[in-house]
Amino acid sequence: MWNDHELSKMVDGGVPFAMLSDAGGRVGKIYGIYDEDAGVENRGRFLIDPDGIILGYEVLTPPAGRNISETLRQIQAYQLIRASKGTEATPSGWRPGKKTLKPGPELVGNVWKEWKPEMAFD
Repeated sequence: MWNDHELSKMVDGGVPFAMLSDAGGRVGKIYGIYDEDAGVENRGRFLIDPDGIILGYEVLTPPAGRNISETLRQIQAYQLIRASKGTEATPSGWRPGKKTLKPGPELVGNVWKEWKPEMAFD
């Protein structure tokens, strides 16, 4: 209902990924975000890959809003990493079309030589 009546008006074309409604909190209890005392779930966002592995998550109490743009950015980053079979990494703030990093032992301790925060916003 939230997606149909709210998000679809904020995100052009609606949210391009599946969302779960969890009346009764069955899934929320499994993920540890169900607040028994209030009888509601905290706001949880779980990014799960096609193999069922949780790649990222964020849990916020109801008064705090989420950043949909950041969620979409993270999904795009995980999609690129998966497509590259792990030969590319996305630094903090990475956006599609921006520089990626090549993971490996030589990168450890040297990210600062390859990437600067302002590169995410060029």
